[in-house]
Amino acid sequence: MSEGYIHLLQLGRVLYAEGLAIQKRVIDARKQGLIGDTLLLLEHPPVLTLGRNSHRENVLASDDLLATRGVELHEINRGGDVTYHGPGQLVGYPIFDLRGEWPGKKGPHLGPVDFMRMLEEAIIRVCYDFGVPAQRIAKRTGVWTIASGSMQEKKLCAMGIHVSQGVTSHGFALNVTTDLRDFDLIVPCGITDRTVTSLELEAQPTDDPARQPTMQNAIHSTARNFGRIFERQIVASNSLDELMSTVVQS
Repeated sequence: MSEGYIHLLQLGRVLYAEGLAIQKRVIDARKQGLIGDTLLLLEHPPVLTLGRNSHRENVLASDDLLATRGVELHEINRGGDVTYHGPGQLVGYPIFDLRGEWPGKKGPHLGPVDFMRMLEEAIIRVCYDFGVPAQRIAKRTGVWTIASGSMQEKKLCAMGIHVSQGVTSHGFALNVTTDLRDFDLIVPCGITDRTVTSLELEAQPTDDPARQPTMQNAIHSTARNFGRIFERQIVASNSLDELMSTVVQS
């Protein structure tokens, strides 16, 4: 496939360690030029991840409580502080070579900050697909609701990436139908003065099945909006083996 494509692979619900292993395999293949840019979409069982800038005190639960609740904890190499992943949350790992032809690229590669802004814009558009006005906030990476009256902004989507040899990894976690009580285990992203929310809680009731905040609808919206923002055609792969058998054409 040429650089006009983003490969999409839906993994379903996988353990965090398994997701990391799949991500590493795809990253290595992308660095070697064996496959094209790829977006992995998945869910995880309950897990806490600590980024490079994390503070252990932002994990409020004891190790015993985490073990009782069946919540794993992983230290990883993405940016950001501690975050939570769990059922009902759409996790996306865009594995893109920033040296490719991307909209807005001003030099030999797309800057990581510019890439993050594009990620945010894609998810903002996803939120709008479900009737949820959303925004970015300066110095607070991610996607947020818009304040209204006495209601403060709430976080819909956490983000954090890692870039190695020009190739991105990790990405975003969008709360679709997430049980938000699990966020009580942490100080999400180290932010103490705002709370989290989900598309399910923020969306207005609708009779249109395509606009109801289900996981499958969120996946379809995410794929569509990634294609729009990154100006690439989205090509679905049915399995990891099928993705890895892709040949990159010059």
